[in-house]
Amino acid sequence: MRIATWNVNSITARLPRLLAWLESSGTDVLCLQEAKLAEEQFPFDQLRDLGYEAAVNATGRWNGVAVLSRVGLKEVVKGLPGDPGYDDAPEPRAISATCGPVRVWSVYVPNGREVDHPHYAYKLQWFEALKAAVAGDAGGSRPFAVLGDYNVAPTDDDVYDVAAFEGLTHVTPAERAALASLRDTGLSDVVPRPLKYEHPFTYWDYRQLCFPKNRGMRIDLVYGNAPFAQAVTDAYVDREERKGKGASDHAPVVVDLDV
Repeated sequence: MRIATWNVNSITARLPRLLAWLESSGTDVLCLQEAKLAEEQFPFDQLRDLGYEAAVNATGRWNGVAVLSRVGLKEVVKGLPGDPGYDDAPEPRAISATCGPVRVWSVYVPNGREVDHPHYAYKLQWFEALKAAVAGDAGGSRPFAVLGDYNVAPTDDDVYDVAAFEGLTHVTPAERAALASLRDTGLSDVVPRPLKYEHPFTYWDYRQLCFPKNRGMRIDLVYGNAPFAQAVTDAYVDREERKGKGASDHAPVVVDLDV
C-alpha cells in the first residue's frame, strides 16, 4: 500500500500535475493540504475517473485539506474536535478517514506567522487539540498516521541553516515541544530516506533560487503509530514534483507499507 502527503498550494493551480502524478506514482491514498478552494469546486469527477474517492474539508481560497483514496473511504471526520479556531472561527485544517486497513489524518497546521503574533499562540493551541483528537487512534492496534504540513522542522538538521531561522517560527522550542508531545501519544516520525542530498527536505521557498540551492526545510511529516511504523517498507520525498513550471513549493512525501 502506498500512502503520500502533499501540500499542493492550490488545487486549481496544480490540477494537471496532481492528476498526472496520481496516474504515474501508484499512490493508493493521498493526504492533501492547501486546497485553496471551496468543497463544491473540488475536482471530484476528474479524480473519480482515475479511481479515487475524495473526502474534503475546504471552504474557500485559504487552507483546505482532503484525503484521496482508491482503496475505500469511510469513517470520515471533517475538522478537528476541540479546534480552538482563529478569530473565533474554526478553519478547514484537518480531516480523517479510514482507507482500507489504515486510518489517516490529513492536517495543515497553522503557520504561526511570527513568534509574538496571535497566530503563533493559535498554532500551539491547535497542536494541543490535535494531540487530544488523535490520542485514541495513536494507541490503537490498527495502522494509523497523521500526515501533512506541520509547519515545524523537528530538529536543526531539518532546515538548511538553523542560523537563518533565528527568532523565527518553525524552529522554536515551543513548537518542537508541541511535536514531541504529539509523538508521546504513541506516534513516531517516519523519516524519508535521503535521495539527492543528505537531508530529505520537503519544502523550498519560491524565492532566491531556494530549490536549486537546496535551501529547504523538512516540515511535511508522517507520524505513525507502532503498527503503522512497523509496516513501513520505504519512505522518500519525490523531489521531481518540485521541479519545473507550475510546481508547488512542497514535494510529496511517499510511504510504502506492507499491510
